[in-house]
Amino acid sequence: MATTEATERAAADTTTDTTEQAGGERPQDVPPEVKRALSKANKEAETLRLKLKEYEDRDKSEAEKTAERLTAAEQRAEQAELRALRLEVAAEKGLTPAQAKRLVGASREELEADADDILATFPTSPAQPERKTPKPDPSQGARGGKPMSGAEAGRAEAQKRFGTKPTVT
Repeated sequence: MATTEATERAAADTTTDTTEQAGGERPQDVPPEVKRALSKANKEAETLRLKLKEYEDRDKSEAEKTAERLTAAEQRAEQAELRALRLEVAAEKGLTPAQAKRLVGASREELEADADDILATFPTSPAQPERKTPKPDPSQGARGGKPMSGAEAGRAEAQKRFGTKPTVT
């Protein structure tokens, strides 16, 4: 705070100045009321200077925080772009997800070269044969024909179990 010290020295010089003025006369002593008012003004000025410094520091720290956030956002964007590029190259070359994780490079050309190297070193496993679904078993499930109501189904089941019912005349 060099400006504060210079201001205080200047204020002290005005209150205790004993040099001669241009006319060859010594200045009159400064009245105590003026000294007190000057001292009070200097204290207020110092307080205001400290507040200004505090605001400047606060603004500076906000600027620094903003710069840090900007840097972090740029890094995340760069990482996301590289990850997307890695996945694009892996899809183009037909790599498995496990192989795609191991791609190394900062540019498309480097990633493609690494993908070719991975494919040469560790070929992808042959495609699994297509799963065959079993054919339906016609002896299971509902039979063709018209569905019966509950009473009709009961009569049909009784006839099957017990034979035909004798008719009463």
